[in-house]
Amino acid sequence: MKREYIIRIVAGTMVLTGISLAYFVSIGWLLLPAFVGVNLIQSSFTKFCPLEILLDKLNVKRRID
Repeated sequence: MKREYIIRIVAGTMVLTGISLAYFVSIGWLLLPAFVGVNLIQSSFTKFCPLEILLDKLNVKRRID
């Protein structure tokens, strides 16, 4: 699976998790999807993504098709 797809899956999962927790537990959980959104915006400008560092450490290779 391509790294870009993994990043999108993780980001989408974090957003949905944060929204669900905000609904069922506490409104403070909306900070989680806000952080994910800010991170996606900053990574488009800086090319720095913490998840890519984690994927490097887990030895997930970049697939070039």
